[in-house]
Amino acid sequence: MNFSEQDLLQIRERGSDVATIEEQIEHFRQGFPFMDILKPATLGAGIVPDRPDSLEAYIQKYRSAPLKAVKFVPASGAASRMFKELFAFQDEYQDGEAIGSKAIQKFFTELSKFAFYEDLEEAHGGWLPDAIKEKKYVEILQALLSEEGLNYGGLPKGLLKFHRYLDDTSRTPVEEHLMEGANYAQNVQKVVHLHFTVSPEHQAKFEEHIRAVSSKYEEKFGVTFGIEFSEQKPSTDTIAVDMENLPFRQKDGSLLFRPGGHGALIENLNDIDADLIFIKNIDNVVPDNLKPITYDYKKALAGVALRYQELIFGYLERLEMPTNENLINELQDFFENDLCILPPTDFDSRTITEKVDYFRTKLNRPIRACGMVRNEGEPGGGPFWTKETDGTVSLQIVETAQIDTKNPEKKAIMEKSTHFNPVDLVCLVKDYQGNKFDLISFRDPQTGFISYKSSDGKDLKAQELPGLWNGAMANWNTIFLEVPILTFNPVKTVNDLLKPQHQ
Repeated sequence: MNFSEQDLLQIRERGSDVATIEEQIEHFRQGFPFMDILKPATLGAGIVPDRPDSLEAYIQKYRSAPLKAVKFVPASGAASRMFKELFAFQDEYQDGEAIGSKAIQKFFTELSKFAFYEDLEEAHGGWLPDAIKEKKYVEILQALLSEEGLNYGGLPKGLLKFHRYLDDTSRTPVEEHLMEGANYAQNVQKVVHLHFTVSPEHQAKFEEHIRAVSSKYEEKFGVTFGIEFSEQKPSTDTIAVDMENLPFRQKDGSLLFRPGGHGALIENLNDIDADLIFIKNIDNVVPDNLKPITYDYKKALAGVALRYQELIFGYLERLEMPTNENLINELQDFFENDLCILPPTDFDSRTITEKVDYFRTKLNRPIRACGMVRNEGEPGGGPFWTKETDGTVSLQIVETAQIDTKNPEKKAIMEKSTHFNPVDLVCLVKDYQGNKFDLISFRDPQTGFISYKSSDGKDLKAQELPGLWNGAMANWNTIFLEVPILTFNPVKTVNDLLKPQHQ
């Protein structure tokens, strides 16, 4: 690929390099292979069942571990998608017309149940009840969504009011995450480390909001918050191409780069100094009455991860000593029954040295314990047994777009899936000698996504990096643990806030 001097300057200024850009263009040309799914992970066969009787033991294991924990919250998502249907209604509605959409009817009928109702009413002199009676729906939406009003259409989700409480206070997702962090991520010095990934244009608003509310929660829980922010690095943006797989150029002749999706955040995760990292999306928060079960399972996930880490570290230390067949057989059993890793079919014919090298490589990796909930129709990736390029069979979180649904066999496997991924992870990111892993080196670059977009009226192809909990963690040791559906309560549309678990 021949790039001009101006192109090379643009690439360097973004913190990237030509080799990376050429690799991305080659992905456009070759496409990404589908994941080779073999069967869904199910209870007792890839997913550790939820056993309340063992919950407390896992919780105590986490509580007794002297380590630095960080709560990592991807929070750069814009709230505009929450209001997509309201924006469309606002553009189409004429005063006096009947509302056709049941979702829109529900929004206006139950408007007073939203935590932002008082702010909306106060901002406009108490006119809201009359405006509803007079069907001034467009005015109401302008007051809620526009910059002249509350600007909910332009803010990130983390800064919207989600929950109202009996004492007439309301909380944003950021506040709910502060409370969560105080309950399961504080260290022995009572410091709670949280890391939010935010868009640069919104960071000042996040900082202002946290300054305004954090002291209240520090006093309530007797903790100190250590809060960091980061943004998705420009170097992780991917180049766009035209339909001929040539670099897409903007009107001024410059190359077009687009955000690489949540997989780009593996870079942010890699920069964090911690032993253990909790990951949970910004919109998956609950009111106080559901928090205890959330806290328990978050700590239990950490305890499960630490239990496996203890076993893995023990085996790695034993592998530094002379090895015999007994240890090899013990490791094969541990891999198959605990780690759910099946070595390649030629494994039995390998020498002891080759087997030791294989085990050492597979053991000395980051660890993730992932909560899995029963599939009740929610969209999202699912847990599967998959075959890797080296012939190893392992557990992976696979998105529907990564499955060849035109293949009847693979489609049937997908449809038998019983659980899905709620993005509830605990990550252990140091090796058995206490060194921090380079998380980037455990990514599978062949698990990205290609989508079709447009710019300036012209079609283009865009590329997403391997997803944060998909290909970006493909070469981690993975444990799936069933968690209750009550721990998963995302807010994808504004009406989700009317569900009982958010009221």
